[in-house]
Amino acid sequence: MFTNDIIGSPKADDGITEDPHTIRLFAQGLPPLGVENATARERRLTIGGENDTPARTLARLVKEVAENEATGMNVSVIYRLDRYLRGGDHRPFLEAGFPAARFTEPHEDYAHQHQDVRVDPQTGKQYGDLPEFCDFEYVARVARVNGAALWSLANSAGAPRNVRVNTTALSNDSTFYWDPPVGGEEAVDGYEVVFRATNAPFWTDVIDVGLVNEVTVDLSKDNVVFGIRTRGVDGFRGVAVLPFPVS
Repeated sequence: MFTNDIIGSPKADDGITEDPHTIRLFAQGLPPLGVENATARERRLTIGGENDTPARTLARLVKEVAENEATGMNVSVIYRLDRYLRGGDHRPFLEAGFPAARFTEPHEDYAHQHQDVRVDPQTGKQYGDLPEFCDFEYVARVARVNGAALWSLANSAGAPRNVRVNTTALSNDSTFYWDPPVGGEEAVDGYEVVFRATNAPFWTDVIDVGLVNEVTVDLSKDNVVFGIRTRGVDGFRGVAVLPFPVS
């Protein structure tokens, strides 16, 4: 789920600072209490998976597919639920167990948010969320970002299920297992193992492993963060899934 809340203008309240080709995307870390049980949360923390929750893996996909010449935008992923003192409609979806994130403009003019339409009699400053303060070309670019993300998700083959990493014995290799997406493998052309350094924000490397449900790679699970994702018959990638240990 995506909420587009405060995306009308890239200009800050000083009237000067602006970033017309950037949109922020807020993505929460640990799922809300109740979405993951205590055992799952403990396992996530033990393996350092707090940065690879469904919301953040969704945000990574958005950045990957929506930063291009067609959108003309940079997606600035912010690793937190929302801005300070603010909340959004994505939160109840997260609390219900759905991956969700919030798009918000890069700078904010608070005089045009949650204000009664009025003019300050002393300063002459106009308050209120009025069309004259919107940059509609910017709004159109944000819409393209949404379109690119939704199109990619809708045309992907879905996400693999029950993704596991073998931890039965000490090894410098990493062996993964997974089940096909909910809809089966008819739309799956193959699977990819993605990985990055533990301190890197986004996936940096991809290994095409073909149409299999088990693979061993010559990389230590102790040194990097892994994800498993589908590659559809039309080339669209799904959201990567963090493997949990199994022994």
